[in-house]
Amino acid sequence: MSTRAFITGVSGPELTAEERAFIRAERPWGFILFKRNVVTPGQVAALVGELRNAAGAPDAPVLIDQEGGRVQRLGPPHWPVYPPGAVFSTLYDIDSALGLTAARLSARLIAADLLDLGITVDCLPLADVPVAGADAVIGNRAYGTEPGKVAAIARAVTEGLEQGGVLPVLKHIPGHGRATADTHFKLPTVDTSRDELMRTDFAAFKPLSDLPMAMTAHVVFSAVDPAHPATTSATMIEQVIRGAIGFQGLLMSDDVSMNALAGTIAERTRAIVSAGCDMVLHCNGNIDEMRDVVSQTPELTGKALERANRALAGRKAPQPLDRVAARTEVDALIARANTATA
Repeated sequence: MSTRAFITGVSGPELTAEERAFIRAERPWGFILFKRNVVTPGQVAALVGELRNAAGAPDAPVLIDQEGGRVQRLGPPHWPVYPPGAVFSTLYDIDSALGLTAARLSARLIAADLLDLGITVDCLPLADVPVAGADAVIGNRAYGTEPGKVAAIARAVTEGLEQGGVLPVLKHIPGHGRATADTHFKLPTVDTSRDELMRTDFAAFKPLSDLPMAMTAHVVFSAVDPAHPATTSATMIEQVIRGAIGFQGLLMSDDVSMNALAGTIAERTRAIVSAGCDMVLHCNGNIDEMRDVVSQTPELTGKALERANRALAGRKAPQPLDRVAARTEVDALIARANTATA
């Protein structure tokens, strides 16, 4: 069955009749969950089933942002607390093998939590490289400030997710680390030279260009396109994301409802599609905005469809996991990182 090239959120812990009818009629490719959609494990699993039933697609991808630290949609009392990316960075500096092991095991445990619920995609890893003076929206979510280390830890996180049967989404391509504003509220402009960006920000993404999916940054890079953020810039997508970085997977926008983007929701959606994003992401569950997104979103066809199918086909069966042993090892490594920074 054909689908439209968008991923949608919904308003609460269960579908409303209006949302169910919308999903049946408009056929989103996938769904994304937030804290407002989460109460208990049984309820989340039921909602995931409801979404797929409404879409008539038993394998429709269901996404979530489960990073650890500040960005964790599933949390206590039903799910463990996971560390922010900076913990892996600290461990990597002590012993690179320890840092990569902790990152991989933590992601493997997250994947097990997600798969229990039927969630098959995690918006992780980050390859953003923060700099001094940048907005704190990335902050300790990052895996460090050196591109090679960031890429290595991001790869370990990817491996952990994939070993658990969960697909990764690389973010925020081609880099959010230099942004001086939180793109939920304002559009930041980065005035760094293209050569320096290639050496730092873009360099962290290049070794990860084989990942199946990536999410764009609502950030203007004036050295490449001074008029548009990467999400709505054909120049950025063609020259940098697809070109210099070499990413050939499914490219989705960051949330179309974030205030970094200008214009109405329909105008933003049209700009995202025109720039070359394969998929429009809408997160807030506002049904009127969802209809505006649909009004400008095409059927998923051509190369975008090929990339979407290739991404989903790459999902692996989960490998065996001793959760107790893995959790004990991760906790011990986290304690070592906390001791090092105390």
